Amino acid sequence: LLDAIATLLKVGTEILALLRLQKTRSIGDILAKKLIATVGSAADIFKEKNYILQKINGIGSYAIQNLLDDSNQQLAEKEFQYIKKHKIEYSYFLDKDYPLNLQHCIDAPILFFKDGNIDFSNEKIISVVGSRAMTNYGRDFCEKLIEELSVYNPIIISGFAYGVDICAHKASMKHNLQTIAVLAHGFEQIYPKVHKKYIHKVNDHGGFITEFFHNDEPLRENFLKRNRIIAGISKATIVVESASKGGSLVTADIANSYDREVFAVPGRINDRMSQGCNDLIYRNKAHLLKSSEDIVKMLNWDISKTTIPEQINLFVELTDQEQKIVDFLQQKEQQLLDVIALECNIPIYQLSAVLLQMELKGVSKPLPGKMFELV
Repeated sequence: LLDAIATLLKVGTEILALLRLQKTRSIGDILAKKLIATVGSAADIFKEKNYILQKINGIGSYAIQNLLDDSNQQLAEKEFQYIKKHKIEYSYFLDKDYPLNLQHCIDAPILFFKDGNIDFSNEKIISVVGSRAMTNYGRDFCEKLIEELSVYNPIIISGFAYGVDICAHKASMKHNLQTIAVLAHGFEQIYPKVHKKYIHKVNDHGGFITEFFHNDEPLRENFLKRNRIIAGISKATIVVESASKGGSLVTADIANSYDREVFAVPGRINDRMSQGCNDLIYRNKAHLLKSSEDIVKMLNWDISKTTIPEQINLFVELTDQEQKIVDFLQQKEQQLLDVIALECNIPIYQLSAVLLQMELKGVSKPLPGKMFELV
C-alpha cells in the first residue's frame, strides 16, 4: 500500500512539473526534452541548481528566470485539479501510449491531453486537411476518398474546423472509422461554436486531443502549433483543397519537413480553391492524388506487414550498454538519440560513442533527425 501511495505521489509530482514546464515562456518542446534528458525528469528540473542548468546548451539566464516563475506552478496546479476532476487522459512523450509517428518529431509536444475513445494502436493513420471555404468538388472528393479507404480501416485526423476538416470527420463517422480532432484550444473552448453539435459523436468514434490547458482560447498562433501535430501524428497528409495561401499549405510544409508523404488533389488552373494544391504538385511538394489507390500503393496498405521477431539473434558480442540499447530498440523500432539516452540511462556523450560501435558491428544504423534503429 505504501509503495502504491509513493508511486501515485511520484506520478502527481511529475505531471505537475510537466504542466509547469509547458507554461514556461522561452521553453519550447525541443528545449524541454533536452532538459528532461539531461536532468532525468521534469520534476528534477525545478530542483536543479542554476549553475548546472546554465551548462545545458540553449539555456540562458532568461529561460532560467522563467523556470523559477511561481505563477507557472499555480497554473499547473489548477490544470492538474481540472484533469483529476474531469478524468482527462494525457500522453507523455516517453510513455508507451504516445503515438509513435509523433514521437519521432523533435518538436512534438512533451504532453498532450485526450478525450473520447482514442486508440493509437492502428498504424494506418492519415491526416485530411483543406480549405475552410470548401467547394462541392472538394466535398465530393473527400467523401468518396474516405469511403474507398474505409475498407482499410484507417484513423482519420483533422482539425475540426469548417470545410474540409469537418467533412473528413463526418465522412469517417459515417463509415465507422476512428476519427481524431486536433484542437487549437483547451477542452472548455470550442471553435467553431457551430460544431459543438458534433462533439459527442466524435467522442464515440475517436475523440479530441490538444496540448493546450482547458481554458486556453483559440489564438492565431495556436493553430500553427496544432498543425504540427496533425502533420506529425500521421503517415501521410492529404490536402483536398487550398487557395494559394492557407493553413493547409503550412501543414503540408511541416509534413514534408518530417519526411512524411504528402498528397494533393489537383484542380483546374483557374479554380481559386485548387491553386494551393496545384502548386504543391508543380513544386514536387506533394504526390498527385487521383483516387484512394494512390494512397494505398504509396503507403503499402495492400501488402501484409511482415511480423517482426520478438528476439534478434546477433552473431556478435555486445557490451551491457549495447545489449540494453538493442532491447530498447526492439520495442521501439526507431527512436531519438535523446530518448534512448533517457530510457537507457546512458549520458548522451557516452551514447554517441556506443552507437558508433554498434554501427561498426552492423547492429544499428543512424537515420535523419538523430534517429536510430536496429539493422
